[in-house]
Amino acid sequence: MVKIRKRLGEILVDSGLITEDVLKKILFLQKGTDKKLGELLVTEGFVRDEQIVEALKNQLGIEYINLDNINIKQNIIDIIPEPIARKYELIPVDIINGKLLVVMSDPLNYFAIEEIKVITGYYVKTAISLRNIILANIEKYYGRNRAEKAAESYGKTYINRKDNSIFQEELQDEEAAPIIKFMNTVIGNAILNNASDVHIEPEEDSLRVRYRIDGILKEIMRVDGSMLEPVVSRIKIMADLNIAEKRLPQDGRFTFKSKQKDIDLRISIVPTILGEKIVMRILDKANCSVELPDIGLYGDNLMNLENIIKKPYGILLVCGPTGSGKTTTLYSILNLLNNSSKNIITIEDPVEYHLKGINQMQVNNKIGFGFAKGLRSMLRQDPDVILVGEIRDDETAEISVRSALTGHLVLSSIHTNNGIGAITRLQDMKVESFLVASTVIGIISQRLVRKICPNCKETYTSSNIDMKILGIKHTCKLMKGKGCTICGGTGYKGRTAIFEIINIDKNIKQLITAKESEAFLEEELEKSGTVFLKEACIQKVLNGVTTVEEMLRVTYGY
Repeated sequence: MVKIRKRLGEILVDSGLITEDVLKKILFLQKGTDKKLGELLVTEGFVRDEQIVEALKNQLGIEYINLDNINIKQNIIDIIPEPIARKYELIPVDIINGKLLVVMSDPLNYFAIEEIKVITGYYVKTAISLRNIILANIEKYYGRNRAEKAAESYGKTYINRKDNSIFQEELQDEEAAPIIKFMNTVIGNAILNNASDVHIEPEEDSLRVRYRIDGILKEIMRVDGSMLEPVVSRIKIMADLNIAEKRLPQDGRFTFKSKQKDIDLRISIVPTILGEKIVMRILDKANCSVELPDIGLYGDNLMNLENIIKKPYGILLVCGPTGSGKTTTLYSILNLLNNSSKNIITIEDPVEYHLKGINQMQVNNKIGFGFAKGLRSMLRQDPDVILVGEIRDDETAEISVRSALTGHLVLSSIHTNNGIGAITRLQDMKVESFLVASTVIGIISQRLVRKICPNCKETYTSSNIDMKILGIKHTCKLMKGKGCTICGGTGYKGRTAIFEIINIDKNIKQLITAKESEAFLEEELEKSGTVFLKEACIQKVLNGVTTVEEMLRVTYGY
């Protein structure tokens, strides 16, 4: 075994990454420990994982595989038991020509390869990847197995008990409660799969778990329906909710400490005829500090928006359905505006992300602290920029308008189907048309569309139907994803936003004051060069970012 480990050391010496003296020092430190040579070299700061991988790849001709760019089938994962995968820091990837392709952090480990041969019955072909990526993917792919085993363990422990109650202390002790292992695995795996939401839903005789990935719900597993009560109780304990209350909806939040980072989860529990249903919204702080171009806002649209927010006062509204990225857009604008010369205050329901240098308040309707009351208090705090999470009633709309009239820049969201609808919605909230015209400086309407998977993207010639939908007269080359292991066969990977940005100029202000119809306002905006959502999505299709089918789904609801 020493010889095998020394071979790695010799490779690193030959590559010029370490000296003979460093190798001798590390080999001395290694004695009496179970740590690997490469791990010690990284820990002591002599090399980085990336350098070890590069040296092995170049000198031994071992293939490098980026596990983050592939999707491994569950039947392949099941070939190697999780304890073996963790022990040797490896993961099975595929079967090629009868050989099991295994990605390892140490492909020189002869004993690991021989043990895999014995356990699986396959000849082994090795590849290499970074240790931290392998460990993260072990968490990701073996997570479902752990969740199912925890569910099975729960069944064996509790399902046949005469007293089938689950006590609070059992739900707080991981060793005593398999249910905790189950929930930790479900949440942790959702984070690793970049899910935005976790749905836990009671059915007649089962409990269904689904993840929303790239805007689409995907069923992950079903477990015995008897787990519903302990799962709900566990979530309520974590979110500090009332365990005894099962008739009314409850909302809460908690922080989940994963190995990679701390993640905030927003919890909604509602009663259904089959039991309580849970939805957990995953709030990754990394998503709140993105630049506007990163969310798909660039070119003329970006320039238009930057011109709007340069104005010292007025209301900028963001429209779109739930889950369309409104909060991310608003926070990205705040990050752009945020500097030491501005006092920025927000009132949100709830505060989804904590922003450095910005004063954030959270609505608490239980004590009568709503948007309107919070907004009044904010105006006494000498603000420059105000963010109102949502304008949802007459009083909040009125105070927002007053805030804009008195020299404040107000950012907010409003639920309408399109940008023009925001004007009508404010008028419905009893805001006079001349006040809407005087205060609203811009409207952003947005949706999220799935991007074509870059790994399986292929070109095809547009059909007559495609041309009719896109409004083009001549055939052209379009893109689509044929489906692969990376995208899970969907043909899509990741999402981007499409935007409709309306600049309220003098002409539009006059039309709003005159109470012109939405159709007439839309005609005038089109004449002035405004790009509506449909046209924005058409451009994404023609640029090979998304597909005609995705455009129809998002902009027409097909």
